[in-house]
Amino acid sequence: MEQEFSSKLLENAVSELARLPGVGRKTALRLALHLLRQDTDVAVGLGRAIIDLREGITYCRVCHNISETEICPVCANPARDKSKVCVVETVKDVMSFENTRQFDGVYHVLGGLISPIDGIGPDSLEIDSLIERVSNGGIKEVILALSPTMEGDTTNFYIYRKLMGHDVVVTQLSRGVSVGNEIDYTDEVTLGRSLVNRVPFAK
Repeated sequence: MEQEFSSKLLENAVSELARLPGVGRKTALRLALHLLRQDTDVAVGLGRAIIDLREGITYCRVCHNISETEICPVCANPARDKSKVCVVETVKDVMSFENTRQFDGVYHVLGGLISPIDGIGPDSLEIDSLIERVSNGGIKEVILALSPTMEGDTTNFYIYRKLMGHDVVVTQLSRGVSVGNEIDYTDEVTLGRSLVNRVPFAK
């Protein structure tokens, strides 16, 4: 049964909050009522932070990680080994690998995985820009650090085929990450070890 609201403003707030992933209308109502009980500064601060996030964040033109500048801090860091590129699915995966403190190279964010069922093909992802980075020279190793799922393996193999003929070593995470698990749900110790103990890509 659809919830009835005595206030149109409250209904609008609940409707907007309920659009967030994992937030149903009951949770959205609880959040909205919580904000009403707080000082006005709390709601204003939250709103301002969201607006600043949306207007201030862009994507690195090199690796497609989120950034407040044209080139993200990782790519701009002279201490990072630019000859090693770790290919990941999402920005959250970059954060996961950075938290392990086991990688001194740079990243390339695909923005998803090949999934024909979901209508996601290679052209929908940042694969061509990866191949272009490799073609420009300076990259010695491409680490395929995608989740060991059917979609991840399909994307790994597609990228491997696209890299054939280039003078670059292609490796992948060791199977310390359980088959079927997503990178986002793997603990930092296991993730770090799987990266350090990476192996040549197996077709």
